[in-house]
Amino acid sequence: MRKEYGVFKAKKDRHSKRLKQSVTMRLERATVHYFNGLADELDVPYQTLINYYLRDCALTRRRPSMRWLPTKHGAA
Repeated sequence: MRKEYGVFKAKKDRHSKRLKQSVTMRLERATVHYFNGLADELDVPYQTLINYYLRDCALTRRRPSMRWLPTKHGAA
């Protein structure tokens, strides 16, 4: 294996900004805890794992199966 691969000399891909979009999401603690544990097992960052999962859902057109509980007067 080479001692040096020259990654510091590498040029940034000018199209890389188009590949990902930064978003802010509010997730339940249990959800983040689940993905953190799974990411530790797989040795990948948890945000990468969540992205892979959501991308798989989008590619396979998977839709969530959920039922909303009725609320009184629109309040949660």
